[in-house]
Amino acid sequence: MGRATTAQRLREVMEKRNLRQVDVVEMSKPFSEKYGVKLNKNDLSQYLSGKVAPKQDKLTLLGLVLNVSEGWLMGFDVSPDRATENAPVSGQDDGRVTECMGL
Repeated sequence: MGRATTAQRLREVMEKRNLRQVDVVEMSKPFSEKYGVKLNKNDLSQYLSGKVAPKQDKLTLLGLVLNVSEGWLMGFDVSPDRATENAPVSGQDDGRVTECMGL
């Protein structure tokens, strides 16, 4: 069996958590404001349909919003858990997230 797609992984986590697209977009607002990366419903719809794959900044944003690893979202056979060792706590940024966001 091949690697899962980002669309499949997004649908999977959203279904497990009973989230709608509008919920994910709303949950992304604090991160969008903090990192200057906006996620709108059209973006999410394109990702869920598989028509477009999210670029690194939006993939990082989705990982933060859904609290899953970017590698898992990309379909790799890795744990969906975000790395917690030495990770930022409660929205604190030690520079790694900002660096990933290309800011």
